[in-house]
Amino acid sequence: MTEPVETPPLVATPDIEANRKRIIAARNRATAWVLVGFVVLFFAITIVKMKI
Repeated sequence: MTEPVETPPLVATPDIEANRKRIIAARNRATAWVLVGFVVLFFAITIVKMKI
């Protein structure tokens, strides 16, 4: 039987952490733009329906 191989603990280096924060920030901006788009869409639909 072979002995289990120990793996070193995962440590977040500053480079990895900065990349992770950049990715999360980009995802947050994309989500915000989608929400703004939905708000504008519903506002436009409401205005058009009020004129009909």
